[in-house]
Amino acid sequence: MSLSEHEGIIDPSVDELLGKAESKYGLVIFGARRARQINAYYSQLQEGLFEHVGPLVDTDINEKSLSIAMREIDEGTIEAHHVEGGKFNENGQLVHDDAPADFFGADFFPEDVEINGDASVDFSSGQTPEVIDRTSQSAEQEQAAEDPSGEQA
Repeated sequence: MSLSEHEGIIDPSVDELLGKAESKYGLVIFGARRARQINAYYSQLQEGLFEHVGPLVDTDINEKSLSIAMREIDEGTIEAHHVEGGKFNENGQLVHDDAPADFFGADFFPEDVEINGDASVDFSSGQTPEVIDRTSQSAEQEQAAEDPSGEQA
């Protein structure tokens, strides 16, 4: 066996993989993120859920998910793209940081209530918004309608 035929600790070699990522740190993060996705795929496969994409290359029986991820990177089946300010969950999926109104639906909130990042109403001004007053009045009316004797608790 000559030196050129010698297989390193990992196959494909790190030198080959560095050409497919921005840096060695980017390669490690990219490979680890994909390995977590593969692990999540296998764990959900037993439950019948299909939220994650499985291996995109042929695998051996006891092949580790990181080795599978590195082979996918080497064969070009997956590519790394930098996401500015991107956040990822524990399974390596991109988490979208959209506005709360998009999550709840814009028509969920009354038009005259301003929504901040945590979808709460600002009470620091000392004034109660009209919407809360109207809600309290309608709740009192409903309570009075439910109590035929007219007595309040």
